[in-house]
Amino acid sequence: MSTPILQVSHLGKCFRSYAGEWRRILSWLGLPLKPVSEHSVLNNISFTIHPGEAIGIVGQNGAGKSTLLKLITGTLLPTTGSYTLSGRVSAILELGMGFNPELTGRQNVYHSAGLMGFHRHEVDQMMPGIEAFAEIGDYFDQPVRIYSSGMQVRVAFSVATAYRPELLIVDEALSVGDTYFQHKSFDRIREFQQQGTSLLIVSHDKAAVQTLCSRAILLDQGSIIKDGAPEEVMDYYNALIAERENQSVQQVLHESGKVQTISGTGQASVTGIGMYNSSGNPVEVVNVGDDVVLKISVTVNTFIPRLVLGYMIKDRLGQPVFGTNTHHTNQPLSGLAPGDSFHFYITFPMRIGPGTYSIATALVDADTHLTNNYEWKDLAFIFSVSNFDKTNFIGSAWIPPQIEIKKL
Repeated sequence: MSTPILQVSHLGKCFRSYAGEWRRILSWLGLPLKPVSEHSVLNNISFTIHPGEAIGIVGQNGAGKSTLLKLITGTLLPTTGSYTLSGRVSAILELGMGFNPELTGRQNVYHSAGLMGFHRHEVDQMMPGIEAFAEIGDYFDQPVRIYSSGMQVRVAFSVATAYRPELLIVDEALSVGDTYFQHKSFDRIREFQQQGTSLLIVSHDKAAVQTLCSRAILLDQGSIIKDGAPEEVMDYYNALIAERENQSVQQVLHESGKVQTISGTGQASVTGIGMYNSSGNPVEVVNVGDDVVLKISVTVNTFIPRLVLGYMIKDRLGQPVFGTNTHHTNQPLSGLAPGDSFHFYITFPMRIGPGTYSIATALVDADTHLTNNYEWKDLAFIFSVSNFDKTNFIGSAWIPPQIEIKKL
């Protein structure tokens, strides 16, 4: 086993308030002075990152994600535990962190790169590449205080990634950048990953975590409650967001080998699901472009004033391909009694690329599962798409073109 890039052991952070600053200072010197109040943010956090591994940190606001990154990068001191880092580390934390608003972008690059351990002559060599990647034009020599949030992100990311680090740490900062620069940044991150850089990223972007990361860690109230494959962790996180007092979240090993997440109150349930071709025969392998019917059977277990069925097609990484529900199609059911059963027949052309896909189902009362989640079931059905008779194409969508060529 290779030497870890990052080893975090029983890390914890507690913010303490004292009656006065002298009492705080004396407590640092070891005197047993009791604080006025204590607020624990992180508790007993342990995990390891090996070379080339990419880990996503996810969790609701206040879960302790940003505090964890600040501890690892040394901008906060831990209350308990320790961590060890190996190799060069680059971090992009809070927006504008470490930037002097009165200095220009160029001057802030010298300052930030100096804090990262680079000498002046090294920064001189890096500067043309940093300026070119940031693409903010003449603003590069203007005070940072007149920058937009997106421009600050461009400069911060450019200087942090001017040299390939052994570990790249990225907080939510990239989410405020414009779409073009987000794509450009993720391309650079993927390039670094291919060259062996490890990645630790905090993001609410499910697609980013599942695309970039080989592992995800879910934080809740300062503790790790899930550490595993990104799809499994993100499905659990999605269910956790909708959890209410009388709901449950369970994960079971699916016959496909993946972990299936099921949540909800149980007031209604999907009792059957299948896919059929145009002849009415059940299928699990579908040709690109063929018409199919997705049949979903639902049973009501208690009185429900309003019922909406939703479904989502996901790719093999768990990223959404297409989804909708009967709220958006103006077909909700009302006044349902225990024992009522329904068959939903959903007809659509399979205009997606070859690969393995899954269907997630949702029984809710509105357009999302965040109000009343009766049942959410990931991996409710798994199927494959193959290209038997279409011209060769690349991608996740089948959009056959008509190409006209005119000689000039």
